Amino acid sequence: MTATFDLNDPALAADRFGYYRRLRETDPVHRSPFGYWVLTRYDDVDALLRAPSASSNFPADPGWAMVRGGPTCPVVKSTSKWMLMQDGQAHRRMRRLIARVFTPRNIDRMRPRIQQVVDRLIDEMGDGPVDLITGLALPMPILVVGELLGIPPQDRAKCRDWTDKVGYVIDPGVTPQRRIAMNKAEPEFRAYLLDLMDSRRDADPEHDLLSVLMQADADGEKLTDEEIVANILLIFNAGHETTVNLIANGMLALLQQPEALAALRADPGLMGTAVEELSRYDPPVQLAARIMTEDTPIGDKLIPAGDTVLVLFDAAGRDPARYPDPDRLDLSRTDPKSLAFSSGNHYCLGAVLGKLEASTVFTELLARYSRIELATDDLHWHSHFNLRGLTELPLHLGR
Repeated sequence: MTATFDLNDPALAADRFGYYRRLRETDPVHRSPFGYWVLTRYDDVDALLRAPSASSNFPADPGWAMVRGGPTCPVVKSTSKWMLMQDGQAHRRMRRLIARVFTPRNIDRMRPRIQQVVDRLIDEMGDGPVDLITGLALPMPILVVGELLGIPPQDRAKCRDWTDKVGYVIDPGVTPQRRIAMNKAEPEFRAYLLDLMDSRRDADPEHDLLSVLMQADADGEKLTDEEIVANILLIFNAGHETTVNLIANGMLALLQQPEALAALRADPGLMGTAVEELSRYDPPVQLAARIMTEDTPIGDKLIPAGDTVLVLFDAAGRDPARYPDPDRLDLSRTDPKSLAFSSGNHYCLGAVLGKLEASTVFTELLARYSRIELATDDLHWHSHFNLRGLTELPLHLGR
């Protein structure tokens, strides 16, 4: 029997990898009864993400906009300026201006500060029963992205609250309660950041992203204030949510496959490939979506112009055609790369930073603790469908 993709199917929540396996085997380029297409094979997902006909401009879609409050509501006006939602030349312009901070040199310069933050948080966490998320995996990237963006320390908690509420805008389904919350949070964040920008205009420019974006580039081009606000909101949310999930999902995977954890303890030189493999095995982001601007062949199907396509990173990461024995955590895998940080023109600008943060955390935890054990098997996940993350990860730590 052909499987049918349904975001609300209890079978998906109970065993999503088995669910995706059935889809891959029976209908890998699948048109769901809800009208959108679903891709589950690695090569199809990669091809779609690279296709020139695959548009990210969802705010321009009337149906998408209406579910979130309409084309003139605050959150849709904001997302229309997100780099994530741009195509073609508009995307290239915005990405070029924002990428000025995400250079390899700048990221490498952050390495000592990330190490310092991780060391301090682990010192405070100590031994015994801890929640890895509240103790380390969440405060670390919030502090790092806050410093990267130039958000004062005393304001980061409220910025997280605002951006978390707006972050639900990218979920496939938005409840009325979340629509109200996100459209209240976006104007509050925008007013806060515009005030912060005004306070910086006559000050000496610093090296944080906000200060850089307020300056023109070498060609005299710069973002508008509204574009800066929208993309700072996006980066603040994405810059901590994905890292939290990469760390917590990754640690859980290592604990559930102890032979992989033992291999990493025995050979810390595996850390680079290990983080890549952990992002494949249980990715921090489950899916991406695109709207087709022209008829596009994918696999043995022709996806019509105007249709929406969901690409499932969870499913692509367990495709046996690309990964032998895909349900095994193999920290020495080198090819192909995980799609967890997307592919093509929209490959995540912050991927290098997120991987550096995760590798620093794993390296330090393994160096300090000879015993890392799950404190419970009763684990719970956030309701955010797109960003897959645990609500807590209780551990017993011992030296």
